[in-house]
Amino acid sequence: MIRALDTIVARVILVSLLGITLVHVLSLWTYQRALDQELSRAHEASLAERLISIQRSVALAPRDQREALAHDLSGGPIEAHWNSSRGAVAGGPGVEAWTGLGEQIRRFAENMTSGDVVIGTSTDPHVALLSIRLPDDSWLNVSLFAASPARGTGHGTLLSTSLMALGVVLMSLLMARWLTRPIREIADAVTLLSPDDAASSVPEAGPREVRHLARSFNDMRRRIAELVTRRTQALAAVSHDLRTPLTRLRLRLDDLADPALQRAMATDIDEMEEMVEATLSYLKGDQPDEPRRAVDLVALLETIVNDARDMGRDAELTAPAHLVVNTGMLGMKRALSNLVSNALRYGTRARVEVRHVGDDVVVTIDDDGPGIPPEKLDAVLEPFVRLEESRNLTTGGVGLGLTIAKNNIEANGGKLRLANRDEGGLSVTVVLPAAM
Repeated sequence: MIRALDTIVARVILVSLLGITLVHVLSLWTYQRALDQELSRAHEASLAERLISIQRSVALAPRDQREALAHDLSGGPIEAHWNSSRGAVAGGPGVEAWTGLGEQIRRFAENMTSGDVVIGTSTDPHVALLSIRLPDDSWLNVSLFAASPARGTGHGTLLSTSLMALGVVLMSLLMARWLTRPIREIADAVTLLSPDDAASSVPEAGPREVRHLARSFNDMRRRIAELVTRRTQALAAVSHDLRTPLTRLRLRLDDLADPALQRAMATDIDEMEEMVEATLSYLKGDQPDEPRRAVDLVALLETIVNDARDMGRDAELTAPAHLVVNTGMLGMKRALSNLVSNALRYGTRARVEVRHVGDDVVVTIDDDGPGIPPEKLDAVLEPFVRLEESRNLTTGGVGLGLTIAKNNIEANGGKLRLANRDEGGLSVTVVLPAAM
């Protein structure tokens, strides 16, 4: 339910439904209440006219015929009797409900005073005892039973509310989609953001708030483009400045007379170059502007696994004939190569499996190494974090292989997960969206 309301469209529909339905129900209740009051007044007026008619008819009849005539004129909620004395006592529980009837009787018989009409109730508030004075000071005593006027059924109200709710849903859906279209365009532009591509700018159109958001997004894109340009220039300068003295050192090795010292210095230079290359590769983002294209992931992994076999390493690939993903070729190859190399560095073998799961392509790389302590599974994905603390490049690497792999995979819309295998070793899972 919560996920269903996680869109602007759904929330607009819900708010509109609640608001308009509440207003509609309140208006129907107000209308029904006013209608009931009108029906009640009309019922009281009709009852008052009938009582006045009985009172006048009985008053005109001889005294010995009045009781019989009153009985004959009774019917429905009215039971009338004639008597020389008043039968009703003013007041009683629920007498307020009969006040309107007394006012209607006095309105129709203008010559009556307040003392000529007496209304009281018995122990049953639904029964009223009414006494109306006759011109000769005798009384027409009437027992009245409360009879509510007929009310309509609720089917019309339910149908009206349902039709209104359906109309609200349709109108809200159209309105919400129209209002959120500029936001969806901005979201699509963010997904395809490329600092060097002017086409990734968002059209500054729509409501004022959306235009402001679009301008802010375009300004951010321009600032990012400037930052990337300056960083690229700085990295190019650093790369040149670092490689030049290393090259001079390597050339001067030939001047050393001691072969052991020469080999030791050559090893140090190799480690420095590896560290420089890995660090620069990480800082450059490894081809950040590389366009995505359809790549056969199985063929790419076959190349990586075959290269490892050519070096005498134990690597195997289990995969279907073809699985295509949209990705940057160089960045993905670097990421998967790092993962396979790690498996072979810390274990004796690497087992690579590729599967098509739903809309995703899942790559699993298992090794038989020592694994990673559970509390460090997240930490090893951070730059320059190594489990081997000796800082030996042979056993611990530079600490950037997993970081570069994670960045490249996420840059291509994928995910990287690490987990220890029950039988020992590490299992690396890469999930990439399959090409549609």
